[in-house]
Amino acid sequence: MFHGKRGVHLVVLYRVVGPWRVPWSFRVYRGNGQPSAAQLGLTLVRQLPKWLKRAFNVRVLADATFGSVDFLQGIRQLKLHAITGVRYDRKLSDGRHLFELHKPGQRVHLQGLSCPVTLAWFYLKRDGEKKRSKRDVLSTEPLKASTIVWWGRHRWQIEGGFKTAKHRFGLRRFGLQTLLGMYRWLVLSLVAFILAHWGYLSWETMVLPDWVEAAAVVLEAALADGLVDLLLADADIERKRP
Repeated sequence: MFHGKRGVHLVVLYRVVGPWRVPWSFRVYRGNGQPSAAQLGLTLVRQLPKWLKRAFNVRVLADATFGSVDFLQGIRQLKLHAITGVRYDRKLSDGRHLFELHKPGQRVHLQGLSCPVTLAWFYLKRDGEKKRSKRDVLSTEPLKASTIVWWGRHRWQIEGGFKTAKHRFGLRRFGLQTLLGMYRWLVLSLVAFILAHWGYLSWETMVLPDWVEAAAVVLEAALADGLVDLLLADADIERKRP
């Protein structure tokens, strides 16, 4: 159980570089007494290759689950910056709560956190909601409030990628009984999403993807050629046998 939901809970490191979106790595949350979701997320960030951090200006976007003191301080120890969601009732070092702040862009200290953060917020209407709800977001980097809001909204686009993998590529539909079987299913689902995403990018269009059509493009362009190559290789082996 996690936040009232029963099932397999994943912590996914999802890379976004320009138009490219790649589920890079993941860990399974195992419940009370085991590493928390924030600790698992920090482990994934630590395992990013050094060349990647040298080549790109890396920013870590995450939801409020990863707005904990341990996660934020861990990110700063890695010499990176994070932009995460944050609960509206988090306390400041002076005893006030976030909901008592009325000016976005303030640089403040959260209770228990040694480094200052910049706070902002925006209003978001999710599926099934009649009214827009306020989303508080913080940045460990001193940025303008408008920039933090832009990144905060961008994180919800990443959330759309997770939903696509769940509902379009079977990430949420498995009835496997073994740990190995579960991992195999998760990897297959994420790989299928990556391949279809690359098929979508080959269209050179900005319209929203039709994932069925994108998957068909990959099936025809890549997997069919691979199958033919395997058949030809088998035929060559059979021909060479005495």
